[in-house]
Amino acid sequence: MAKEKKSALKEKKGVSISEITNQSTIKTIKEKRRAAINTDALVASILKKDITALSRAITLVESKNPTHLKKANAIIKACLPHANKSVRIGITGVPGVGKSTFIETFGKHITSKGKRIAVLAIDPSSSLTKGSILGDKTRMEDLVKNNNAFIRPSASGDSLGGVARKTREAIILCEAAGFDVIIIETVGVGQSETTVHSMVDFFLLLKLAGAGDELQGIKRGIIEMADAIAINKADGDNLKRAKLAKIEFNRALHLYPEKSSNWQPKVTVCSAIKNEGIDTIWELILDYIAMTSKNNYFHEKRNEQNKFWLIQTIEEQLKIDFFNRSKIKKELKNQLLLIETNQTTPFAAADYLLGLG
Repeated sequence: MAKEKKSALKEKKGVSISEITNQSTIKTIKEKRRAAINTDALVASILKKDITALSRAITLVESKNPTHLKKANAIIKACLPHANKSVRIGITGVPGVGKSTFIETFGKHITSKGKRIAVLAIDPSSSLTKGSILGDKTRMEDLVKNNNAFIRPSASGDSLGGVARKTREAIILCEAAGFDVIIIETVGVGQSETTVHSMVDFFLLLKLAGAGDELQGIKRGIIEMADAIAINKADGDNLKRAKLAKIEFNRALHLYPEKSSNWQPKVTVCSAIKNEGIDTIWELILDYIAMTSKNNYFHEKRNEQNKFWLIQTIEEQLKIDFFNRSKIKKELKNQLLLIETNQTTPFAAADYLLGLG
């Protein structure tokens, strides 16, 4: 009989969960944490520019828990009178255009002027796993250490174009916390731009030169929304191409109808990595704010945005309420099974479910 081989690797019996801690104790701790959310104290801390309180409030806003939603609404309502005092900037561009590097350099320039900046970066969620990397803090290493900057990456979830549903409320909270400039970074050129445009004052489109036809692949709507186009990575061998791209974009912009703001969109070149042309972009934004404030367009646009978000909020809430009904949850499963077996159509099933409401 062969001798049993002895191994240096031995598996020892682990300690069971019940021996480490009591599950009911964990539950109690979690309940205490939830109960410990004092909305008045949280609002008071936000108004004192407490970043920890701001982060906690945004987490409540993003939560799908009905209890958290109630508290979040109370916080937003309390913060609203202290909001609307910032400049809201939307920044978009295709992946690889250097959005994160640009925002970091731009953010450092703004904070050097004595301003406080909040960056709400929307990270694309996987349509399969629903996961999100949330890596903007790692890409903006210097800015994240800046005491006058706040970076909040949020997963886009299943909302249209990858824009987080609660970004609008996060803007209000950041403004109440005393941030002078709010930047909304979108996931790239697509449908999300329309949503971001509906919540910002100034819309900046970042572009690259030397990628073939400079106007190829850009939707007409994106250019129409842009208040300025910045050709990034305009350095070294790429500088000449960037200047040629600037001429092409300027020609293209003059073909578009005049904006209701009376602002003529500008084209500029910059190099985020070399910190060149960043001050010019900030001056452009200040000129835009000054002009639109003088002709009252700035105020009118904010009012229109608020009306738009009223309708959007109602639609979203109706959707949440509908799908959270126990009867709908039960019948939805049945209708999905009927669709799988070809016993009904999606349209008939939808009509039936809506009839139950």
